[in-house]
Amino acid sequence: MTFSFLRRSETAIALVLLVAMGLIGLVNPAFWDLANLFSLARSNVIIGIMALGVLSVMISGGIDVSFPAFAVAAMYLTIRAMLAWGWHGVVAPFALAGAIGLALGLVNAFFVSTFGMIPLIVTLGTGALVRGALLGLVGTSQINIDRMPQELIDFGNLTLLSRIGPNGTHFGLSAMILLYLLAALLVHLFLTRTMLGRGVYALGSAPEAALRVGFNRTRVLFTVYGLAGALAGLAGLLHGSMIWLANPRDFVGLELDVIAAVVLGGASIFGGRGSVLGTLLGVFMLVMVANSLIIMHIDTTWQRIVVGGIIIAATTVTSFRDRRQLA
Repeated sequence: MTFSFLRRSETAIALVLLVAMGLIGLVNPAFWDLANLFSLARSNVIIGIMALGVLSVMISGGIDVSFPAFAVAAMYLTIRAMLAWGWHGVVAPFALAGAIGLALGLVNAFFVSTFGMIPLIVTLGTGALVRGALLGLVGTSQINIDRMPQELIDFGNLTLLSRIGPNGTHFGLSAMILLYLLAALLVHLFLTRTMLGRGVYALGSAPEAALRVGFNRTRVLFTVYGLAGALAGLAGLLHGSMIWLANPRDFVGLELDVIAAVVLGGASIFGGRGSVLGTLLGVFMLVMVANSLIIMHIDTTWQRIVVGGIIIAATTVTSFRDRRQLA
């Protein structure tokens, strides 16, 4: 019992992560530079927030590939609204972005719950529809830093620690890390400390049994898809504030990275399994690999090969684990 934590998938992921960090540091000592570590932590924020939503959907036995389209729609529409209406501050814009993502996520839930449609097909369709409508009806022009609301720029530029490098450049640890960790804590409490969160696991593990003991399938589905949409909307606007740019063509192909991180973190493709801690570790692992390829000047094309390989390897491991437990 004392060493039961050693059998947890999160422990295995953490050990692999530590070994990988050590090996990467030996190959390229620049990995341990404080500026690189701060940049690595910053790169976790957007992917990580989206991954928390995808995690909840996967635990329920579903899949969501529409969240990048929802994120870019929430970001672009909110920033356009800020410019048109002269909004100040960041509370109302983030509330709007979250509401847009939530509404779109509930559309996914409606089709999956009401008509029993396959989640992959539904989310492929809604994602394509939203991205096409955004580009076709709203516009394709970028909102550059000279037009970006200053409040968003200032918010995305907040730092917890600031340092000056040997060459005189300034770098810091983004305060957005705190928002990421707060979101992770709230999702963790929802999944592990609420009856609805237990229903998410139950629905993914054994749908028929979950219905027999009284869990409401419709309520669970609307919750997880709504949560995924809301987190995507918030992450989208946060992304715009951190890069000082609103591009309606952003996030193309990001679903691959996010799903890879969630699966790498131990979530089962069959549903019923996954944790926030594992997802945080999976996101860090994926971002670290991409970061290491960059600092080693390896062509970005190889990043996609690595991500694809990670998905296949992690899926194989989780599939073997789940089948072994069912045997």
